[in-house]
Amino acid sequence: MTLVVGGTRSGKSQYSEKIASGFGEKILYIATAEVWSGSGSLEYRVRKHRERRPQEWPTLECPRNVAATVQASGLLEQVDGVILECVTLLASNILYNQENPAEYLPFQDALVREIEELKELISRSPVPWVLVSSETGMGIVQPDPETRHYCDGLGIANQLLAKSADEVYFMVAGLPVTVKK
Repeated sequence: MTLVVGGTRSGKSQYSEKIASGFGEKILYIATAEVWSGSGSLEYRVRKHRERRPQEWPTLECPRNVAATVQASGLLEQVDGVILECVTLLASNILYNQENPAEYLPFQDALVREIEELKELISRSPVPWVLVSSETGMGIVQPDPETRHYCDGLGIANQLLAKSADEVYFMVAGLPVTVKK
């Protein structure tokens, strides 16, 4: 597994697509974004991602329960590799699927469970994976509980994934910095 992390607009997606292109022609694109009408810049970004990637790449929209959904799809046997775009939105979807997003432990438990299930699937996968995630831990500690819980949770998710990853890259201004290889 390869993990590509970085800040907003750092080039994570393009670099991940470049890595995945080296796996072969048919790449499963797992999209975790939940796009709703009126979401503005998110709608624009999703459209740009769709336009940029090859039409041969099947897309599986999966905002939560990624491992179970991918496994049930049977698509891993039909592709040369996988991109999961992105862990950032997956964490957000899990946070806002909680009964009370301001409560830390239920979110933390649900996110760690999701990541562990994903790691297990990847370890048994017949094809290589690239995961995209944001690095949110380099700024100030957020004053509101939901944002603080989210940043903490995403940091833990990134650590769990990086520990299992074969390669980790940190994107800075469109350039990949090798963290682990």
